Amino acid sequence: GERMQQRLGQPVVIENRTGSGGNIGMEAAAQAVPDGHTLVMGTMGTLAINQHLYRSLAFDPVRSFAPVSMAFGTDHVLIVSPKVEARTAQDFVALLKRSPGGISYGSAGSGSSTHMVAELFRLAAGAEPMHVPYRGSAPALNDTVAGTVQFMLDQLPSAIGQIQAGTVRALAVTGTQRSAMLPEVPTMAEIGLPAAQATSWGAVMAPAGTPQAAVLQLNAVLRDALADHAVQERLAAAGADAIASSPEELSDIMAREVKRWGEVVRDGRITVN
Repeated sequence: GERMQQRLGQPVVIENRTGSGGNIGMEAAAQAVPDGHTLVMGTMGTLAINQHLYRSLAFDPVRSFAPVSMAFGTDHVLIVSPKVEARTAQDFVALLKRSPGGISYGSAGSGSSTHMVAELFRLAAGAEPMHVPYRGSAPALNDTVAGTVQFMLDQLPSAIGQIQAGTVRALAVTGTQRSAMLPEVPTMAEIGLPAAQATSWGAVMAPAGTPQAAVLQLNAVLRDALADHAVQERLAAAGADAIASSPEELSDIMAREVKRWGEVVRDGRITVN
């Protein structure tokens, strides 16, 4: 936002609209005047997952928005309580398979990325852990530290502090490459579960009907911001990677992600209560 403001020569105001897994903010953006002055930061959840979880949405993730650019990506990390005896990811998967229903994992809530990525891991591993949804990532992480639940697939920025403090053990990351923040921790592919690879992402969207000239100008401004070394460093410090794209590339990414997560919801029989 700060970098875009410099380039545009006008204020960039961030307005947080929380609730309903991000759907409230997306609905507000979908209903905004499509004049190029309103943008929304969509996520893997609001743009690819929620349509499969909620019976009705007040917006269509594809038809209600004009793609502008990808913005960031961040890995999830398989973390276990220090009370778990398994020291490697392979040993932990074996433990899960020996204990159907006897090992539990926490998430930030049903349908959250921490839930969906854990389901992806569960399906890839062929295991049957018990899901314990919380009201946010922090309490789930706290209970993982305490051993109330045995593991979690948290987003790296959320978990890195506890990992570095030694209060949880990191066994694998979900990215295609090892994380620079955890270079000693293997990827899911390295532990034999390539199907569990996943990156949570964010993307900038405009309301449908926004003039193409405005979309292209905003794309150029975003690309400039995401190429800025200071912006990349700030994102990296939070455990995220700056990722820019063309509107067309973003549209293709969304199509693939919608299909992938729809299959996870179906195969995992996931519902939102």
